[in-house]
Amino acid sequence: MPETENRKVVIIGSGCAGHTAALYAARSALEPLVFEGMMPGGLLTITTDVENYPGFPDGIMGPDLMVAMKAQAERFGTEYLFDRVTEIDFSGPPHRVASPGREVMADTVIISTGSSPRLLGLDGEDRLMGHGLSTCATCDGAFFKDQEMVIVGGGDSAMEEAIFLTRFATKVTVIHRRDALRASPIMADRAQANDKIEFMWDTVLTGYLEEDGKVAGVGIENVNSGEAGEFHAGAVFLALGHIPNTELFEGVLDLDEAGLINTKPDSPCTNIPGVFAAGDVQDRYWRQAVTAAGSGCAAALEAEAFLSGGHRGPVFED
Repeated sequence: MPETENRKVVIIGSGCAGHTAALYAARSALEPLVFEGMMPGGLLTITTDVENYPGFPDGIMGPDLMVAMKAQAERFGTEYLFDRVTEIDFSGPPHRVASPGREVMADTVIISTGSSPRLLGLDGEDRLMGHGLSTCATCDGAFFKDQEMVIVGGGDSAMEEAIFLTRFATKVTVIHRRDALRASPIMADRAQANDKIEFMWDTVLTGYLEEDGKVAGVGIENVNSGEAGEFHAGAVFLALGHIPNTELFEGVLDLDEAGLINTKPDSPCTNIPGVFAAGDVQDRYWRQAVTAAGSGCAAALEAEAFLSGGHRGPVFED
């Protein structure tokens, strides 16, 4: 067993939320330890150009942004550990956080393990992600201006992304495995009323068409007739929902039906004192890099206040 050590702040996860929490905690001389997990940098490491993060007028590559954020946090004393947390005990504080190579008793813990987009598991999916295949229309839609695009899904998120993509696409085709949308009536009506959106019902993807290392369309099959074919498009967006990376916290933290960590209103505080959540792991609405960074900041400030014997009050009093 690794030797147990004590830390004021331990951060689990190293995306935008984790790096920002580390930066703020380190600048407060709390010497945070970050367990990076098996995918350091989170989802932005599989994103190419990031054009909507403030401060980069020409955009920045997702992996480069994560490297820069990590370096900034390290400059102020953050320690990063390329390891995955496998055991927790939140009966403290202090709280036990352990990986195969490290065991820590932490006065506060910030969880920023993020979420994983639900994928189809088709051949080439990992390789093509960021090369015409995406799980975020708001992140990547503008890169495919004046091209035909495909959205896969039938829920509210799929309709929102399809409508958003009509700003750039010549046509958006929604491919859905059922004969009716799962989206709310208002979102379904909006999408179906848009003359740039078409629907391909009772259809599933069987593969991705590829040309010069980029997506060129999809292989399709009708679930009723079994008829197979191909559909050509410049970009394919998967809108099948996200899976919060919260398996480790089931039965320990208060989670909602989707597996997201419940936090108190206007706060990163979980149901356990000294344990905070930030980023996509608790975000029900936005899931953007900048909002994740903001919630990481809030978690670090709240952890600092907790260590000082209280919690942060409102900046503006009534």
